[in-house]
Amino acid sequence: MLENCLLSLRQQTSSDFRVIVVDNGSSDGSIELLETSFPEVKLIRLHHNTGFSVAVNTGIEASVAPWLLLLNNDMEVAKDCLEKLRLAIEQYPHFHVFALKMMNFHQRQFIDGAGDAVLRGGVGYRIGTMERDSEEYRQDRESFGACAGAAIYSRCYFEKVGLFDADFFAYLEDVDLNMRARRHGLRCMFIAAAVIYHIGSASSGSKINRLTVRLSTRNNILVLAKNYPLRLFLRFLPAICIYQVAWLFFCVKKGMFLPYLTGVYEGLRMFPHFHKKGLALQKSGDLVPPDIFASMITTAEREAVGSIMARRVAAGKNNFLLSCYCKIFFS
Repeated sequence: MLENCLLSLRQQTSSDFRVIVVDNGSSDGSIELLETSFPEVKLIRLHHNTGFSVAVNTGIEASVAPWLLLLNNDMEVAKDCLEKLRLAIEQYPHFHVFALKMMNFHQRQFIDGAGDAVLRGGVGYRIGTMERDSEEYRQDRESFGACAGAAIYSRCYFEKVGLFDADFFAYLEDVDLNMRARRHGLRCMFIAAAVIYHIGSASSGSKINRLTVRLSTRNNILVLAKNYPLRLFLRFLPAICIYQVAWLFFCVKKGMFLPYLTGVYEGLRMFPHFHKKGLALQKSGDLVPPDIFASMITTAEREAVGSIMARRVAAGKNNFLLSCYCKIFFS
């Protein structure tokens, strides 16, 4: 996957950039590939798997560029992608992060993500996932946040918000970052012309496995502990409970009850530490009022639920439960 990603970067119509690859202790020949076939790439070798957050932070700190594009290795970048991003930076000077248009690598008429929304339950949702590409996704629009697997950030974004939280290890670390950014008043724009093709969950083996379920369950709890002040947590508690019940049923259905329980245990054990992080964030000042932040999340969830319902309709599925959810929480 890495070779295909780097070859697509070599073929860009824009050339004013450099590539840093952070290797998380791999043993699959990636190092040898870089040394023999991609000498122009700056390689940073970590001796064990530090997780997504630490690896990305290492790359960010090693760069001196004013804009930083984060890419997972299972990406193919369209030839004019960086050129389109450069134009977007000029066109939208008040935005500090841009979400790329992620298309399905194998079925390229389908969206993999067109900007990130968030659910009140404390998880993210890539807008447009598994939907057929349409005019709706061929227009730039403001988004709650960006998927860190394919997003470009200004350096001042990280100076104001901070880097990825290393304690997440992997999964939902970008949900935490998006929430922190919105609480600081920073905005994200989805750029429809900046296209990449994404395999998805390729490094972890599959979208649903013991690792992804454990970390997703744990990190969902940690997102809530860190980013929801008590008043906001109580306000969203019914939606949080509904999400937790739905996620539990899903894990049981997939035979992942034990990883789910492990994630819950780890999340509760780490809860006090993340609650302290949240209190420190609240004392940092320069944050939007809690009611405005709550409105941002509600608006983003409405967009996410609309995208989910559209996907289900296209697949011939009913939306009875989601319709009930909308009547209860969006009426």
